[in-house]
Amino acid sequence: MGRKKKSIYKKYHYVIIVFLVVFSGIMMYPMVWMLLTSFKSNAEIRTYRTKFLPIEWTLEGYQSAFERAPIANWFVNSMFVTICVTAAVILTSTLIGFVFAKYEFRGKKILFVLLLATMMVPPQVTMIPRYLMIQKMHLFNTRWALVVPGLVSAFSIYLARQFIADIPDSLCEAAKIDGAGPFRIYWNVILPNIRPAIGSIGIFTAMMHWNDYLNPLLMLNDMEKMTLPLGLVIFDNQRSMDLSATMAAATLIMLPMIVIFLIFQKQFIKGMTMSGIK
Repeated sequence: MGRKKKSIYKKYHYVIIVFLVVFSGIMMYPMVWMLLTSFKSNAEIRTYRTKFLPIEWTLEGYQSAFERAPIANWFVNSMFVTICVTAAVILTSTLIGFVFAKYEFRGKKILFVLLLATMMVPPQVTMIPRYLMIQKMHLFNTRWALVVPGLVSAFSIYLARQFIADIPDSLCEAAKIDGAGPFRIYWNVILPNIRPAIGSIGIFTAMMHWNDYLNPLLMLNDMEKMTLPLGLVIFDNQRSMDLSATMAAATLIMLPMIVIFLIFQKQFIKGMTMSGIK
């Protein structure tokens, strides 16, 4: 059976490669076009609309974007929110997942089911309660209004729990015999063995909060405190004719996530292939 599968794979090897190349090209085309357009002048964009490569490379769009909008502030705000939330989610999801995977206590199954049930609730349903809670906590129109609601993620807890459950109990028992407490077991035994899960959780969380538009729209009204996705929409509405600057701002939003994915792609792919339903 294994030889038959290998022969079929060899037979269609080049067909699979061609399909993947074509599909990847279709997916990448809009991003490459956006990147190249950001290096064109507005006059060139209007005159040569069908030209793919810039005739004359220029940084006019990036200069215009930084001069006409607080892009640097938006970038710092997005980085602050993304880093804080990602670090907090990795910590809380691995800790809670460790408890659910390796400890027995009354009501454990019920709590885990309730946790999974929260994943079925659309985020739009919790918008108004979340807004009212932020108002009462006096965090409205601050960066913490975006950080606090995202400190815990049910999906990340579930993913961490799946990985931690695969770690043999004998490792934890051996650490206990050596005198390690719960936190030391978590830090020295659990975390080193779930790096793929941490990579997956980190990438998912970072992408979700970096690209988040709805929550900043709901929680922020000060131009200087906005994040890049929200700021880009406002910038585009104000500078609808400045296509070069709009593409430059959009490129600044896209590049950090691409860099993060390229750095952690091995952990991400391994995390996705190893996670299973128990």
